[in-house]
Amino acid sequence: MTAEILSGAAEPYRIRPGKALRAASDAVPPSGLVLLAILSVQVGAGLAKHLFAQLPPSAVVFLRIATGAVILVAVARPKVRGLTRRDLAVGIGFGLSLGLMNWSFYEALARLPIGIAVAIEFIGPLTVAVAASHRRLDLVWVVLAATGVTLLAPWGQGGAAVWAGIGFAAFAGVCWAAYILLASATGARFPGASGLSFAMIVATILITPVGIVSGGAALLQPEILLLGAGVGLLSSVIPYSLELEALRRMPKRVFGVLMSLEPGVAALVGFFVLGEVLRVREWAAIGCVVIASIGATRSEG
Repeated sequence: MTAEILSGAAEPYRIRPGKALRAASDAVPPSGLVLLAILSVQVGAGLAKHLFAQLPPSAVVFLRIATGAVILVAVARPKVRGLTRRDLAVGIGFGLSLGLMNWSFYEALARLPIGIAVAIEFIGPLTVAVAASHRRLDLVWVVLAATGVTLLAPWGQGGAAVWAGIGFAAFAGVCWAAYILLASATGARFPGASGLSFAMIVATILITPVGIVSGGAALLQPEILLLGAGVGLLSSVIPYSLELEALRRMPKRVFGVLMSLEPGVAALVGFFVLGEVLRVREWAAIGCVVIASIGATRSEG
């Protein structure tokens, strides 16, 4: 998840990609970097969904967050000396929203096609974008997004699992919205990237008990650990680096518009990687969410 970037809140972290990555990425236009980052996130989600045959979602989330935490802490250790209790409380809230967002999204992913889960979850950052704009035109985007979500709901034909998946995806969207707001506050209070690494530690602590209990002995299998590390790299480390490099070379508004394509890319990854075939109504619904997100992003400011 890249909510702090969607809101522009990643700026205070000032994480600089390594020289090797910078040299390689300079040959790729910034729009290409954003699309590669989106593709990496969704392929990571597809790999995670494949793992659900061997591990429950909570265990896969544990592997993803733990991998990201280890790598991030190695790059930027948390610096808490001199911080107030209020600062730490904000950082803890940031970490809790991060952990709950990933957990609820993976629970949704276990019950819904990836494109639908991402489209519903995307209502979170869309709501933040609309709230930050305060323009009458935003009502159009709200109605369009609501239409999309309404079209995605399986009225009269969905089982309990489908409705549970919709509920998890909606909760992930709420957590994503909270994550955006807390990311900005954390970046302003913590030096450098230490706020993000602190939040990752909090999220890991939150998820570890349920992840280990649900995963059990399967978490000790080398191939499972390797796949889990792959999910963490594809879903967090690689896209985060690409997005930061893209932000260095393009306006934030353009970046936000490109990121709005994520639900559509998720649906395509679901089709080509997971064999998830969506109906015309579902594609139309995802299109509504994408257009609403692009419109809200262009209206910001």
